[in-house]
Amino acid sequence: MWLCKAPPNVQFQFQLPFSARTLIKHLPSWKPNTFSRCRTNAKALTTTTRIVSSSHFETLDSRQQEQIRLYVDALLQWNQKMNLTAVKEVNEVMERHIEDSLAILAPIHKSYTSHCNTSCDKIRLVDVGTGAGLPGLVLAIARPEWNVTLLESMNKRCVFLEHAVSLTGLSNVQVVRGRAENLGHNLSFREQFDVAVARAVAEMRILAEYCLPLVRVGGLFVAAKGHDPQEEVRNAERAVQLMGASLLQLCSVESQSPYGKRTAIVCLKDHPTPKQYPRDPGTPAKMPL
Repeated sequence: MWLCKAPPNVQFQFQLPFSARTLIKHLPSWKPNTFSRCRTNAKALTTTTRIVSSSHFETLDSRQQEQIRLYVDALLQWNQKMNLTAVKEVNEVMERHIEDSLAILAPIHKSYTSHCNTSCDKIRLVDVGTGAGLPGLVLAIARPEWNVTLLESMNKRCVFLEHAVSLTGLSNVQVVRGRAENLGHNLSFREQFDVAVARAVAEMRILAEYCLPLVRVGGLFVAAKGHDPQEEVRNAERAVQLMGASLLQLCSVESQSPYGKRTAIVCLKDHPTPKQYPRDPGTPAKMPL
């Protein structure tokens, strides 16, 4: 067991270096879509415990469900003018994005309480390469007691994220525009988070260099991957170790993906990340460890 210290109580505020006015005025006026409740037989499995739920969405309270509805409607409205997701229908967004995002809560909870010897209250979580806010914004809705940072490098997506945070009334989310390779050397971010997550960003050995420098010693890195990531995990072993971490477990969760399941890869940060990592922007993707 590892005993985890509480992370430093670092607070910071960011202002995006651009105006949303020009972009927003060209978007269609927002009108709530007719929302159909998604009902799926979603199950979350870990290597030691089976967690069963008919629908992750249905476990949320009424306010959280309404926040999800508002977010999904906004996502589809804005998606008409910018590339946020390839999914075009409400039910598909619910099944392929919302349920998948909520599914990693169980692996995070189990791994954090088991291996960090502390509760999951007040977790500081960073979603690296969040894109349209998946999974980070959805996790922030489901866990309002968590402090969630959405890290995204593209201006337009940050504008959407700020809009979604305002629309849903979230007070536990900060949107940060920047690259993980740069923020990994910024002392306000480096090794300041309890948990880093990433979904549909890059292969595992690249993600390790993006995410693990942001995680405190004793914290977790959770990557949402496909149904059979074994080879990708093997290829990433060296990168994970170089970042000061070790592979903890692979958790299988039921999904609406073509193969019917996805995998949450959980890594534990054992040691500080060496100062030379992450490397310069673009290098991890061009020359994976």
